[in-house]
Amino acid sequence: MNPSNPSTPLVQLQHLSFGYDARVILDGINLTIPRGKVTALMGASGGGKTTILRLIGGQIKAQQGQMLFDGQDVTPMTQPELYTVRRRMGMLFQFGALFADLDVFENVAFPLREHTDLPEALIRDVVLMKLNAVGLRGARSLMPSDLSGGMARRVALARAIALDPELVMYDEPFAGLDPISLGTAARLIRELNDTMGLTSIFVSHDLEQTFAIADQVIILANGKIATQGTPDEVRHSTDPLVYQYVNALPDGPVHFHYPGPTVAQDFGLEVTP
Repeated sequence: MNPSNPSTPLVQLQHLSFGYDARVILDGINLTIPRGKVTALMGASGGGKTTILRLIGGQIKAQQGQMLFDGQDVTPMTQPELYTVRRRMGMLFQFGALFADLDVFENVAFPLREHTDLPEALIRDVVLMKLNAVGLRGARSLMPSDLSGGMARRVALARAIALDPELVMYDEPFAGLDPISLGTAARLIRELNDTMGLTSIFVSHDLEQTFAIADQVIILANGKIATQGTPDEVRHSTDPLVYQYVNALPDGPVHFHYPGPTVAQDFGLEVTP
């Protein structure tokens, strides 16, 4: 793969479609992730947010269209080519996904041991620097079972940036966190993006924290992009679906009741003329 070209968007989805059997998840969407920015993917559950992260990483393949990373289509890549691309990406899985039998230090050291030939002394320095960046250098000897949810998420973030990636993807980094840990996680995403010169994409349902740290917000619905723009632009959108989502309304274009027979039909209350 060619070196990163600043004039080329780091991530582009072009006329991309993906689904499972007859269920369409993404329907011909076009999407650009700007370099050096924090982009949030939002929308109702099942709308394709995590699917986009998997498409970027090549875990699943586009059925139509292109998934471009630094100008190169990920879809037709061979396994060795994908491994090369993935070294330029970091991934924070939902709830961290730490290795339960490895301590904090070894969890962060894992990608360095797997993908580099660095000497042990240098691996130690890199691991401690990454742990220091997330405020957990002193927790290097703890096991994952000793960590709180917020601490586990921060260790996972240190592991995600161990190889100094260009792109970091976060799958619901705020899920299940208390207010203090949530605020810490949000601040880390913003600070690490800016200080390390990263491009960040995160999936979230937390409106307050998302609007506080994102440069661009994209709301997905019904296989399409319902809206995209700055947090302020999205917050003031007049689109009915976006308005319902941003204001947490229980009913609207996304209905509270799943489609089915009427109540009268189900309870035999229909009046026959």
